[in-house]
Amino acid sequence: LRNQSGRQRRIAATGYINWVLGDLQTKYLKHTITELDEQSGAILAKNTYSPEFINRVAFFDADGTNKSITTDRTEFLGRNGTLYNPEGLRRAKFSGKTGAALDPCAVLQVVFDLAEEEEHEIIFRLGAGKNMQHALDTIRASEGPEAARQAKQKVHDDWQKTLSVIQIYTPDPALNILANGWLNYQTLASRLWARSGFYQSGGAFGFRDQLQDVLSIMHAHPMLVRSQILLCASRQFKQGDVQHWWHPPTGRGVRTTCSDDYLWLPYVTAKYITATADKAILDEEIHFLEGRQLAVGEDSYFDLFITSDDTADLYNHCVKAIEYALRFGVHGLPFIGSGDWNDGMDKVGNHGKGESVWLAFFLYDILVQFAEVALLKNEEAFSVKCKEEAEKLRINIREQAWDGEWYRRAYFDDGTPLGSNENEECKIDSIAQSWSVLSKAGDADRIITAMQSADKHLVRKEDGLIQLFNPPFDKSDMNPGYIKGYVPGVRENGGQYTHAAIWLVMAFAAIGNKKRTWELLQMINTINRTSSRDKISKYKTEPYVIAADVYAEPRHKGQGGWTWYTGSAGWMYQLIIHSFIGLKREGNNISFTPCLPEEWTGFEMYYRFAETYYHIQFIQSGIQMHKSMKVFLDGVELISDVISLVDDRNEHKVKIELFTS
Repeated sequence: LRNQSGRQRRIAATGYINWVLGDLQTKYLKHTITELDEQSGAILAKNTYSPEFINRVAFFDADGTNKSITTDRTEFLGRNGTLYNPEGLRRAKFSGKTGAALDPCAVLQVVFDLAEEEEHEIIFRLGAGKNMQHALDTIRASEGPEAARQAKQKVHDDWQKTLSVIQIYTPDPALNILANGWLNYQTLASRLWARSGFYQSGGAFGFRDQLQDVLSIMHAHPMLVRSQILLCASRQFKQGDVQHWWHPPTGRGVRTTCSDDYLWLPYVTAKYITATADKAILDEEIHFLEGRQLAVGEDSYFDLFITSDDTADLYNHCVKAIEYALRFGVHGLPFIGSGDWNDGMDKVGNHGKGESVWLAFFLYDILVQFAEVALLKNEEAFSVKCKEEAEKLRINIREQAWDGEWYRRAYFDDGTPLGSNENEECKIDSIAQSWSVLSKAGDADRIITAMQSADKHLVRKEDGLIQLFNPPFDKSDMNPGYIKGYVPGVRENGGQYTHAAIWLVMAFAAIGNKKRTWELLQMINTINRTSSRDKISKYKTEPYVIAADVYAEPRHKGQGGWTWYTGSAGWMYQLIIHSFIGLKREGNNISFTPCLPEEWTGFEMYYRFAETYYHIQFIQSGIQMHKSMKVFLDGVELISDVISLVDDRNEHKVKIELFTS
């Protein structure tokens, strides 16, 4: 604060917070006890009634010696008072009241004098310790302006280091802004650490959710990927299924019949090993969970599960997940259970007979990848089994999943197809088409037709939307589950579910359709949705983070929803870096298979390997050559297109010339 009033002033700076110290304030209101730390003047608060945080101690503190406090909200607000005009700000000082049986809050007022043109800084500090001593130690270590400045600088430096591993400088500024910081910031801050956002403040780990998220930080934070894989493996039951979600620190959560959760463990593990060459992770020993199995007809139950004495290495945790998935219905496709990737389709197979076409593609991809992982453990028999099961699945997909112009989405318990031209609603679903390409399980002569059908029926260029499926569920007799409870055109029910929209763009890149890849990537870039006043008034949400969905419902067409806490951020990053730029890392080697628009003449990027920067320049021409690219490292043309990374702390220059093959 600076005094520019022309005279000496006495200023009172007041900080106010509400204690929750649990999931619901009303639940713990009478169990929160406050006290004063006499040495620092900090307010301490604890809630020993909460079983998850029984020893935790929160604190609220500020600089200055002339302080007064209260922890009674009624004293601060006044009778029938509000935060707009709290009675406490008309008091000379606060009572100092602390203890139990209050309406708990923390009010800390610092009073000081300011001469004319004098400046004074007050720093308020809110925090928590694992126990009382840890809280007090943290208070002492955080006192003073220098500690605050150092803490702020440390945070800034850490983000700078994390987000600068890959920096792209393309002709499209909107693409650069998202890729060079915002996407991985969203993934790390909201998805992995806070596990919270404006639309969902949950705090739980989702088994499939955060495993998908860490795929985008494989370059920036590989050790975090490793730890998330091991954490998820510890939430697996001995039978092979897993917790759908759980709350730390106790792990209380749900056991379900969702059919895809457990498969993300081998999927992400295989991706991690390919990217990092860290085969040792397969040998990590991890405990299982124990709990009663789901009863017949029971979709889920919530419990605090116990940690089993039984352990297995990560490899065998992955094997259990794969073997648990090798259960098929009458069409030879995997059971959908109470939902696959789309939780909202929880009634398609809740009687145990429904099958998922998307899951068949996903499982095929995992089997092919894990056949190679098995060889790393000298498990040739399981490798062969993976290949054989994959081939059976590919044949069953070919014979049972094709609808004539696209792939079906699923089969209900009674055998009725979903995502078929026979259906009145949900005739075509996006993810079955995109994963027919991404998994490489679709027939070569069908995937192009399937992608053309998805483009025709699901891409709404005039509205800037890529629908998850079309038409939305509304008035038909089909009951796929709670997805039908959404307004038609909102969220999963026929709106743009950005997660799936990204997969479709990735599939266009995988088939080499440069023009459509670029058009659709621009369409779903949130910054482009807010490039004018009219667009902002329609989109109505943040341009710098990805929204989980964009509404197709006529009255709210083009409006974004469910921002921040969405796995779409991590997949958008993978789309840009892996599919569009075409970066692939295998151990200490990187290579590129770009899918760039032909009008681009080139772009630049920086890649940091440990403490060494690689400055990579792409030059694209329309010259026809017998090969698609030439790669030069520090002026020397490489025999192969693979760049071997060396951490020698010198900057290396890479030039990649792209040609029309």
